[in-house]
Amino acid sequence: MCGHHYEFFSQLARIFNSNQSRSVILCGNVYDLFYNGSEYVPLIPFLCRKTATPGLTRVVYELNGPVRILDNPEQLKKRWIAWKTGENVDRLLLRELRKKGPTELERLAGQFDQLLLDAIGNPTLALELLRQLTICSRSTRHEGSLLILIEAADMLLPAGSGDVASLADRQLQRVSIVQDWFSDPGFMNGRDSVCLIAESRSLVHPRVSRLPQVLPVEIPSPCQGDRLHYIEMFYSTAERAPELWTSHRELATLTAGLSIHAVRQLLVGSAYQNGRLMPSDVIAKVEQFIQAQLGEDVVEFKKPTHTLDDVVGFRRLKQFLRSELMPRFMAPPDRALGGAAVAGPIGGGKTFIFEAMAAELDVPVLVLKNIRSQWFGQTDVIFERLRRVVEALDKVLIFVDEADTQFGGVSPDVHPTERRLTGKIQAMMADPQLRGQVIWLLMTARIHLLSPDLRRPGRVGDLIIPVLDPEGEDRRDFLRWVLRAVMPEPTGEAVERLDGLTQGYSAAAFASLRHQLRARQPTTLEEITEIVRDQLPPAIGATRRYQTLQALVNCTRRSLLPDPTVSDQERAGWLEEIRHLEAQGIEGR
Repeated sequence: MCGHHYEFFSQLARIFNSNQSRSVILCGNVYDLFYNGSEYVPLIPFLCRKTATPGLTRVVYELNGPVRILDNPEQLKKRWIAWKTGENVDRLLLRELRKKGPTELERLAGQFDQLLLDAIGNPTLALELLRQLTICSRSTRHEGSLLILIEAADMLLPAGSGDVASLADRQLQRVSIVQDWFSDPGFMNGRDSVCLIAESRSLVHPRVSRLPQVLPVEIPSPCQGDRLHYIEMFYSTAERAPELWTSHRELATLTAGLSIHAVRQLLVGSAYQNGRLMPSDVIAKVEQFIQAQLGEDVVEFKKPTHTLDDVVGFRRLKQFLRSELMPRFMAPPDRALGGAAVAGPIGGGKTFIFEAMAAELDVPVLVLKNIRSQWFGQTDVIFERLRRVVEALDKVLIFVDEADTQFGGVSPDVHPTERRLTGKIQAMMADPQLRGQVIWLLMTARIHLLSPDLRRPGRVGDLIIPVLDPEGEDRRDFLRWVLRAVMPEPTGEAVERLDGLTQGYSAAAFASLRHQLRARQPTTLEEITEIVRDQLPPAIGATRRYQTLQALVNCTRRSLLPDPTVSDQERAGWLEEIRHLEAQGIEGR
């Protein structure tokens, strides 16, 4: 949707007008505000305003409200009576003029009114009534058609665990009513239409949502044009509006990711509190809104405070990041790199280095923590929310630590939910519309456990970067950094002594040693030596070696290997060593 035109409404109208389908699930950003031509209103009032058409009777059912007939309710009542009696209402009225007491016409009219009242708080009855209204409408087709809007379809027809065993009797009855209703050839070939409204198609029971004749129509998050239109309208009509540090257009850009509801809250809240809106207020609102939408256990906003200048060692890697990777990430879509995978043994410094790079990119960093849910259908809902969020942001970096545990595979032995999630993530990574807008960074010490479909070119497999233990000058940088914790300028003797005592140390091991020295505050080289000798490395050497070899064999750039001139024979030796370690039961898990 953009500006005054909503593409989702045009799509909905095309489906119904072309008779492509008579049943639609309207999902996505269904709880937002929409411009109906004069003001911003919720979705149901918006649809009611936009669908006002001669010959169309609009019927609205809201979960805690009555069945509302918006157009000619008396005319629909007459059609109901005619359908029930099989006679024209006027003819029935003339025939019963001479009768004493309540007439058949009055009885049926009262029955119709009572059904509308009984439907309040009784969704099962309400759905059956709506189904019968469409049967009634088909029997009197020349008198117009119905458009039925049903709110909260996910509560009326909950997905449950995906089957019918977990449903209560009333829920099962409602699913059966709607399944039969939408599968009725008379309804499918008729002129009446039903629009179910739910945040996600996955939340509606699959016996309904997966019917081939039920089509989904998604409402996306508001684009910059939508937000700009609302902001300008707010400032032209509000009695009190906050003072801005910039233009309306710049504010619309900075509020990327917010719904119209959230933009309204931001403006109204700022106007009430201090009358001035600052960039920090907007950024805080965007972060709070997105985290609330997806859940704190699903994502978090990362604000790294360190840069690549704070990274010790890794000289070649830092040069590569600054000269090639970062420019590719920020390039236009036709030249942009969609993401990268970062491999290497545990404790190698992968997360620290690439958090520093993310800080220098100066784009929102969204850390994906756990996208799975134990509830049926909820994983799909979380993914749909994530996609809507990233599509609404101008540019975002999605940071996935321990990526091999976040994403499974797509093989037959993987759980269907896991397969579906991984497939959707893979499709999202390869989506050309998101290239240059979404940057994926997948960190893992077990790159071999990452799905081959994720590692292929076109996804993060375009670039797999190894982060290995420091060697050569990088290692000397770490030695000097450790010693500076207790001596202003390390001597050559101290560096050489520490070098001999720390063979096989990782970046994390050096950081731990530095922390230990700062805590103990030794004053002589002998005291430093004694502290270092007291440190015993954990028994994870074989596992780290296996992870190092996997990072080497999966690396996609020769220039990123420790020795760019490595021969094919040496690479074959790495594979042979991997097989040897696996034979010993070491698999890097």
